[in-house]
Amino acid sequence: MRTCRRFERIKSGFERDIRFLLNHAERHQGSTSGKVSQTSALGARQRMAKALSRHFQHCRECG
Repeated sequence: MRTCRRFERIKSGFERDIRFLLNHAERHQGSTSGKVSQTSALGARQRMAKALSRHFQHCRECG
């Protein structure tokens, strides 16, 4: 599947945020902030899927 630069930029931004949240959750495992980071990472994954799907539907180069 060939994708455009914007698709890659959206994806890399979300992946960077998710990685940051998961690393924080791992470092602070068991604490309230770690649990919140884990939950936020799951939400970010869902938002990433939605954003990439929306982009793919409307982009002439990707779709």
